[in-house]
Amino acid sequence: MAEAALQRAWKHRGPLAVALWPLSLLYGLLAGTRRWLYRARILRSERLPVPVIVVGNVIAGGAGKTPVTQAVVRHLQSRGWQPGIVSRGYGRRTTDCREVLVDSTAAEVGDEPALLARSTGVPVFVAARRADAGRALLARHPGTDVIVCDDGLQHGALARDVEICVFNDDGIGNGWLLPAGPLREPWPRKVDLVLHAGTRPPGGAAPGFALRRVLAPWALRADGTQVPLQALQQAPGWHAVAAIARPQDFFAMLRAQGVPLAQTEALPDHYDFDSWIRNQDGRHGLIFTEKDAVKLWPRHPDALAVPLQLELDPAFWPALDRRLATAGAPRPAAA
Repeated sequence: MAEAALQRAWKHRGPLAVALWPLSLLYGLLAGTRRWLYRARILRSERLPVPVIVVGNVIAGGAGKTPVTQAVVRHLQSRGWQPGIVSRGYGRRTTDCREVLVDSTAAEVGDEPALLARSTGVPVFVAARRADAGRALLARHPGTDVIVCDDGLQHGALARDVEICVFNDDGIGNGWLLPAGPLREPWPRKVDLVLHAGTRPPGGAAPGFALRRVLAPWALRADGTQVPLQALQQAPGWHAVAAIARPQDFFAMLRAQGVPLAQTEALPDHYDFDSWIRNQDGRHGLIFTEKDAVKLWPRHPDALAVPLQLELDPAFWPALDRRLATAGAPRPAAA
């Protein structure tokens, strides 16, 4: 409930946001000092021997970074690159630098890296310092010629060649820093490319491109087989569960596809499901997001997962290719 109240407060400069505004000044001072230390080279950024693309955001909560990372990786593969992915591995119970394998659990590597490894098939490494993950990835997979960092826009320890900033349809909200607003750092700031949901770009000098999150036209079984969403319309009702930043969006998209929902259950983003108990009503099947499947399929292999996909402005891809070329990234031999 407190999280929901904050989400509402971040859309307007109302009483709660105003009450939290003094704390946002302290947050801004600390964040600004850290950025200055990197600009002054007192804190050092490590540059990897291959180009690095960072997909991140400046707002707290879900903006769609992981689906964008998936889409960027697939585009790079289509252009002849051999990408790898690095991530902090938010929510994992381990602290080391490690490779994410297809059978890695969310507790070991984090739910989003586990999803990325399974859905893209490219090497994925997690570490608290993304540069450590990048070095380990390149040592284990020396054919990798570009690194995509899932999240990390504020992680100055890793030098990058391209920054992609992703916004959901709330944009910059009330424009204030945390905790009075949703911003992790002041906006506008210098980035290379902006992807935004909704019809209103967030502003700034970087080229902006529209994105829209949609459901895949099918659900996945635990064995990887697909079930058309149309086939789910015949059920008496589904128990829909979502532990993502904007769970109501997922439920609304299911309903828009005609999937009857008998019960919806919104849980905190990255929820571990350790204490979660499934509704025992045998009439209603269980359905959840693909990110949650990493944690729920081992417990409920009969359930279905529906992937989220992105529709991006087609002009984004040549803009990304140009930015890579401008950054001096060599074209892959197969391109």
